[in-house]
Amino acid sequence: MDPQDNSFFRKVSIWLPLLLAGVLALGMFIGLRYQAASAASQGSVELAKLQRNLGGQGKVEELLRYIDAKYVEEADKDAITRKAIDAVIKELDPHSNYISSEDLIAINEQLEGNFDGIGVEFMILDDTIVVVSPLAGGPSEAVGIRAGDKIVTIEDSIVAGVELATQDIFSLLRGEKGTEVNVGIKRAGQKELLSFNITRDKIPVHSVDVAVMLDEKTGFIKVNRFSATTYDEFVQSLEKLVEKNEMVDLVIDLRHNPGGYLTQATNMLSQLFPEKGKLLVYTEGRTVKRTEYNTNGRPFYNIGKVVILIDEGSASASEIMAGAVQDHDRGVLVGRRSFGKGLVQEQYPLRDGSALRLTVARYYTPSGRCIQKDYEEEGAAAYDRDMEDRFTNGELSEKGNIEIADTTKFFTDNGYIVYGGGGITPDVFVPLDTFTLREDYLRWRQYTAGFVFRFVEQEAGLADRYQLNDFVSSYQVPNNVFQEYIQYAREQGEESAIPTNNRVLKELNRFLKARIARQLYGNEGFFAVWNKDDDMILEALKVLKTDDPLAAARKE
Repeated sequence: MDPQDNSFFRKVSIWLPLLLAGVLALGMFIGLRYQAASAASQGSVELAKLQRNLGGQGKVEELLRYIDAKYVEEADKDAITRKAIDAVIKELDPHSNYISSEDLIAINEQLEGNFDGIGVEFMILDDTIVVVSPLAGGPSEAVGIRAGDKIVTIEDSIVAGVELATQDIFSLLRGEKGTEVNVGIKRAGQKELLSFNITRDKIPVHSVDVAVMLDEKTGFIKVNRFSATTYDEFVQSLEKLVEKNEMVDLVIDLRHNPGGYLTQATNMLSQLFPEKGKLLVYTEGRTVKRTEYNTNGRPFYNIGKVVILIDEGSASASEIMAGAVQDHDRGVLVGRRSFGKGLVQEQYPLRDGSALRLTVARYYTPSGRCIQKDYEEEGAAAYDRDMEDRFTNGELSEKGNIEIADTTKFFTDNGYIVYGGGGITPDVFVPLDTFTLREDYLRWRQYTAGFVFRFVEQEAGLADRYQLNDFVSSYQVPNNVFQEYIQYAREQGEESAIPTNNRVLKELNRFLKARIARQLYGNEGFFAVWNKDDDMILEALKVLKTDDPLAAARKE
């Protein structure tokens, strides 16, 4: 062995124990330092890990994640999230909003114009679901459900004599198209329950309430919203009125119509203008370029004079339609100043099935006016109480009290001055009949639906004795029937004094007659009776009878 090798091993044997001791000491030192710091830094390490996982997400979601991970008590994350969303949306305009997944279903049904169900119109009478009528062509009519049938069971659940909310009944009867539901029916004259298996189907939600003639040449179409099917319903109504009734002039009722799809309104407007390329409305926003909507020049019918009925409940697409008609001097607007919504929303789906409806643009009438009422200077509270303010300041009763929010002048095609900034002011003002707000009238009126259903059921031959036109012109609610109605209201718990005011009695009789007509002849029956004494319709007919309706309406 080399002597140098012996020297090396002797050195290693001397220093190796010292080296191992040093390494051990260093390891213990580092371990003690780590242990001391660990308790203080463990939370920071976890939060740093959360921050890495958040990777670029917004501060609001980051904050919610921290609360979920570290808050001293378990928090309701969904409730906190909803409040946070509401707080953010509140800083925007009044028409941007968050829609929960539950609410979105009902909203989409209204806008899309259909839902999946069994197709019956019902009412709750003495804790019993009573079929008012099966919808024509619907699945209930197909299996033999009749008006007057009482729904006792739905599947294995007894629903008669049970206090159920309307929404609870919807949830039991509605379901996916193609699925079945069994209902047990109690029918007059039948001792045993009748069992029906009904296959659910698409049920239309109509946006046109009625299309009838007001006189020998004037048609009337009532539109309650602008859904995905409104244009088609409108054209079908025109076909009926023109081809079957030889309609010449047209009254379109947009009262209490909150709006909906803009393109449905512009498509309908194309039926009123023969010209192609006439501007109807345009939209523009910070990130949305100007988009124009023009007439297509393809009306199906030659419509004569036009009147549009509007009021404080006419908004959005209703105002687009009214604004285009007024700006192009195509017809006369009759009623009261419209709502004043000139903002355009787009709907964006969220991951959990909810949605954000966000304002992305403003819309402008052909003359260039935006009719959105102010929501910034006076705040959300003032915006919400606008209708109340209109009532208290007398605007709904006197034309002279209408407030012009923006004095900028715009001009119609014929040079008539119009204004924006707070709704559309009609050419002919019709005051609100404040009688309709009387408490005693409203209290007693609420019992008509239940009473009328029972009355018509007992008077089975009433429809055979009267054609609709004869019913409208000659039928009067008998005094003994009115007294039975008063008694019925008492039995339902009405404790206020029996009305003695002549106007209250007259209007209750009128409403009873209209409801009886609806039960016998459908919506056409109701409006045939109701329109006879409708102040706005009477004013519209008066204007249409003049040689130049626009000149007659706009004379000072």
